[in-house]
Amino acid sequence: MVAIIDLYSRKVLSWRLSNSMKVDFCNEALLEALEKYGVPAIFNTDQGSQFTSDSFIQILKDHQIEISMDGKGRALDNIYIERLWRTLKYEDIYIKGYESMTALRDGLHRYFHFYNTKRYHQSLDYQVPDEKYESFQIPDQEWRSAA
Repeated sequence: MVAIIDLYSRKVLSWRLSNSMKVDFCNEALLEALEKYGVPAIFNTDQGSQFTSDSFIQILKDHQIEISMDGKGRALDNIYIERLWRTLKYEDIYIKGYESMTALRDGLHRYFHFYNTKRYHQSLDYQVPDEKYESFQIPDQEWRSAA
């Protein structure tokens, strides 16, 4: 499973599910997020093999995105995505016990829609990610010049 999130709003911008460790599903999620939401100034990942692959790194370079990677053994560097995984497991996956990839994919689609549009977050002053994301939008040129 891979998810691309906006750290400011905790909004899940895109996600993919795969039963292999290939990089393609990560690349697809990244490209979808870039297409739908634009190009960020910085992109942070852990040092997993999918994120350090030539193809994933090349997508970031092609879009002139600054690459940030968590340090080895630095679990707190990626606390936002780890918190998302914990929330997803306890609020959905463990409860529903999906029995097939199709059922899991459908369930994740429903959950992430709920997560972005209806699930309030204490860390966001009890806003939902979509509200927080929409409250802070800077045109791409302004964002890059401010960085």
